[in-house]
Amino acid sequence: MQIQTILLLILAAIVALLIVGFQYYYKSKKRGKHIVLLSFFRFIALFGVFLLLINPKFSKKEFFIEKTNLVILTDNSSSVKSSIADVKAVLSKLKSDDRINEKFNIKEYNFGNTLNSSDSLSFKEQNTNISSALSTVAGVFHSTNKVALLLTDGNQTVGQDYEFLSSKLNFPVYPIVLGDTTSFEDVRIEEVNANKYAFLKNKFPVEFYVAYEGQSSANSTVAISLDGKTVFKERMQLSSVNNSKKINIFLDANSVGLKNLKISVAALANEKNTINNTKNIVVEVVDEKTNVAIITNISHPDVGALKNSIETNEQRSVRVYDSNVDLRLLSETSIFVLYQPDTSFKAVFDYLNKNKASTFVVVGSNSDINFLNNSQENFSIETGYPMLDVVGVLNPAFSKYDISDFDSSNYPPLLSSSGSISFAGVSESLLSMNIRGVNLSNSLFSLSTNNESKTALLLGENIWKWRIQSYRNDSKFENFDKFIGKLFLYLSENKKKNRLNLEYQSIYEGIGKAKIAASYFDETFVFDTNASLILTINNKEIPMLLKNEYFEADLSYLKPGNYNFSVTVNKGTIKRGGKFTILDFDVEQQFLSSNYKKLEKVALATKSELIYPSGIIQLIDRLNSDNRYVPIQKSTENVVSLIDFRILLAIIIVALALEWFIRKYNGLI
Repeated sequence: MQIQTILLLILAAIVALLIVGFQYYYKSKKRGKHIVLLSFFRFIALFGVFLLLINPKFSKKEFFIEKTNLVILTDNSSSVKSSIADVKAVLSKLKSDDRINEKFNIKEYNFGNTLNSSDSLSFKEQNTNISSALSTVAGVFHSTNKVALLLTDGNQTVGQDYEFLSSKLNFPVYPIVLGDTTSFEDVRIEEVNANKYAFLKNKFPVEFYVAYEGQSSANSTVAISLDGKTVFKERMQLSSVNNSKKINIFLDANSVGLKNLKISVAALANEKNTINNTKNIVVEVVDEKTNVAIITNISHPDVGALKNSIETNEQRSVRVYDSNVDLRLLSETSIFVLYQPDTSFKAVFDYLNKNKASTFVVVGSNSDINFLNNSQENFSIETGYPMLDVVGVLNPAFSKYDISDFDSSNYPPLLSSSGSISFAGVSESLLSMNIRGVNLSNSLFSLSTNNESKTALLLGENIWKWRIQSYRNDSKFENFDKFIGKLFLYLSENKKKNRLNLEYQSIYEGIGKAKIAASYFDETFVFDTNASLILTINNKEIPMLLKNEYFEADLSYLKPGNYNFSVTVNKGTIKRGGKFTILDFDVEQQFLSSNYKKLEKVALATKSELIYPSGIIQLIDRLNSDNRYVPIQKSTENVVSLIDFRILLAIIIVALALEWFIRKYNGLI
């Protein structure tokens, strides 16, 4: 407690005594036998009031020693499985050293694709993300002194380049190199690019890279086989200077189904790692393609954004026309996007009304709304409103398809001058309007069904800004593209709804990733949580587990191969099936040598050293002698009130009450 506070308390006691003396001994002529007791209660009350005003506080300091965090990051991927003995030896020496335990708080983690706090190592992770592990450590221990030991072979398969990240780290990272640092002559198939889908009677592209690592030159043969039949072969020469070659070819899609492509390069005479000489991919050939036509008379970024978003699904093709298009060119089109239609669209609307086609209408500043109202019978838009910025508010009760993964909370406003909409058929609002912070009942984005046609209506332009915002949020366009993809899936589906829907991938790259999800609806198309779904695969029945609003079966145990499956509801009332392929691919097995040169750059960037398992004792000595990691004495100061004000108020009230009762009882009032 400060000296000023003590002096104030003494002064408060003196003032309280003076006031009591004046009131009971100087001013009052009647001094009964209760005068001492009454003056005591008055003093307590007055002194309590002064205490409330002064609010005396006292502080208490607690001292403690904060050790530096020694964060041990161990690569748990399959590429370092051959170094298990080195990993165990390094960890054992670190954790058993008394000097290390006295000086540091040891925090042990392992990582593959993500950072895990468990110290249990399996060396089965199929990806390595070193940058994620380092950035997570930087975030978790941001306010404390720390040093990291990175046990890895330096071969990263996913994520940001950790060499670039290391220059931004503010703590030392000591890389401990695992694996063989010897460079071997190696030729390998690197990145393979191919579409997941191809269309019947068309050619589909395949692009891949062949890389060579060595000091001399090498001759080898590259071959591609399609379902076991060789369809491409080329002889090539690589050297230490020209150590990479890109190959582009086009293959024929002659039949429907999953096509297995094997891309291989012949092994060199002394090559040790031949696992990376082959890569397998699967392409699904389909005989159905959705053709989309965007019809507009203006140049606008929205057109490009919609085209790019729609074509992220390889089974959709987009062509852009103006309103004077030859209608014969539209005969193969399934969905029409009418962007800001005006009076020149009359022939187009006549064609669409006749064919009852599915349409997506975008209304903006160049639209003729009166013409639009008169040219079709599906909807009518109220006119006479000024052009305003309108924010879309997602309708959580939207039920035509799942929008739970779409987030539009920080999407920029669209430009709109439209009012309320009336529909001829059954309609539902997907997004409502919000103008200047006020939510309106007017719909910004609606979907309707009238007879045999479906219509999507967006009353605003500049939707391209939404796609850009999606990229800003997630560094990818996926959120917006999925939103548009589901819209066009809805518009393209004119068949009867399926009560049982399956969701799975045709191709799974590597084991441990296969999952099949299913959703089942009752006769009123309400999700049925009480249904019993059975997955049958390889003559084995697997119950599908309910997760939120879908059922799921985990097939991570399946080995590489082709699989057919079926899902049955309630012992056979409804049944659907499909097929998929699991590729025999483990990216971690593509590396034979450790990338010690890159790890050395990390050490230089973070002002540490590159360490090998044989030098762990020297590392322990350096850590103990380095003054950067000396434990620091810190203190915390707790400041609290001397007396709780509630207790003090109670004492004041009791003192005044007792004084009043005594005075009243003795006739002094």
